[in-house]
Amino acid sequence: MAKEMSIGELSRHVGVKVPTIRYYEDAGLLAAPPRSEGGQRRYDERARHTLAFIAHAREMGFSLEAIRSLIDLADHPEKPCVDADRIAKARLEDVRRRIDKLRKLEGELERMLAGHHSGKAADCRIIEVLSDHGRCADDH
Repeated sequence: MAKEMSIGELSRHVGVKVPTIRYYEDAGLLAAPPRSEGGQRRYDERARHTLAFIAHAREMGFSLEAIRSLIDLADHPEKPCVDADRIAKARLEDVRRRIDKLRKLEGELERMLAGHHSGKAADCRIIEVLSDHGRCADDH
């Protein structure tokens, strides 16, 4: 028989907080585990693997809905992985959009600081720019 673990042990093994594990169960991403006679949740190796999958996907910024689709796909290995490709490509496009926006933000902060010469708050270029978005060079 495979070793079962408590929610605390699962939390430590995967590095996910206990409330987060419960949240994933409530969201239907992680199957509700069987309980001991004392009512304690008992997780098996499959639950640990699924939770690790969810945690890694969340670290990569996948939405819960995307993760749900990917778990469903993983649970049906006979299916083609075209949906996984679509989901990963959509995430990559989102990351690229964010990187572009962050680069614009970086440039705007550099411009703001380049025009800043310390002194008094009344003459502060940073406060001036933050007070009027029209003074920005880009839509960041």
